[in-house]
Amino acid sequence: MPTIRETILSALHARLQTLAALTLRDEVLPERVPAAGLIILRDGQPGEPEVTLSPLRYHYQHRAELEVVVQTGTGRASAFDSLTATIGTALETDRTLGGLCDWVEPEAPASVDLPIEGAAALKAAVITVVLHYTTTGPLA
Repeated sequence: MPTIRETILSALHARLQTLAALTLRDEVLPERVPAAGLIILRDGQPGEPEVTLSPLRYHYQHRAELEVVVQTGTGRASAFDSLTATIGTALETDRTLGGLCDWVEPEAPASVDLPIEGAAALKAAVITVVLHYTTTGPLA
């Protein structure tokens, strides 16, 4: 049986797979970026939980990361903006991932242009997605 952490990360991955961009989880950057863009979900870090007693509960603010990449000859900025907006919309439709999570909160991206020799430049960013959830133990 998967842990709560894995169940939530799988639900986040499934939510992102509904987008036009190729969505991967913990994969290396492929040689080609699809025209619709690329999203790579990194599991990130659960961090130190707040602990409450009676009953014992661990409250996490898990920081997963989305590596978002677009590569187009022209209109790279608008393609990137469109992709990040669709990610935001997908997350806002259900901030609890079907009741699995207390709250899902994406942070603003800090984008960067990456030149590629002999090809169109990449526009990329890491978007941190904070997943608020509670477990009965650090390994649950």
